[in-house]
Amino acid sequence: MTIWAILPAAGIGRRMASTTPKQYLDLNGVPVIAHSLQKLASIAAISKIVVVLHPSDSRFASLSLQQSGKIVTTLGGDERFQSVLNGLECLAAVAAEDDWVLVHDAVRPCVRSADINSLIQQLALHPVGGLLGVPVDDTLKLVNARAEIEQTIDRSQYWQAQTPQMFRYGLLVKALRELSAQSLQVTDEAGAIERLGLRPQMVVGHKDNIKITHGADLAMAASILQAQGRS
Repeated sequence: MTIWAILPAAGIGRRMASTTPKQYLDLNGVPVIAHSLQKLASIAAISKIVVVLHPSDSRFASLSLQQSGKIVTTLGGDERFQSVLNGLECLAAVAAEDDWVLVHDAVRPCVRSADINSLIQQLALHPVGGLLGVPVDDTLKLVNARAEIEQTIDRSQYWQAQTPQMFRYGLLVKALRELSAQSLQVTDEAGAIERLGLRPQMVVGHKDNIKITHGADLAMAASILQAQGRS
């Protein structure tokens, strides 16, 4: 079972309202991206990690990273799926069609190593692949353009998608190339796989695998990592 990993880190973090891309913001003394890379590098089953950077990135080269021999870099595109596709192309010379590719957000530093291993184990024999996620707990409301509630949604079949997401190398390349050819967009890899008519598997993770999007998320992530360290 050969597993490669891709860490898209070409975003500039428009919603964070910071001059520093959110993957390089300080989190308990080190950049956010360093935490995420450390989690991936700790997984023995992962052969290599491709970090996909913005063309103007000047920060990554200065990071002090453990297991740096396991990490390579390439340049990203304008959209996330293009960056992931660039990462896949970077592996073309070494990856086989049936190899697994694990894609993880650079700004999800709190993912648990145990959850990554669980994802790998549960999907090992799956024909498509899948992703970490958690069932939605809050009541969901459908609103109109004026933020008026039109309907309460039955949440029993709704899950919040997380990363890592793991799919066969050849399958993911095909899905993302078709998106590019049709000038379409998706917000995650599972969405691209779904467009092929396939059904990715949800694997239960933990709610503390948060994505850093807004300023308040950074403080929350700091608390989560401290709590994880104590446990």
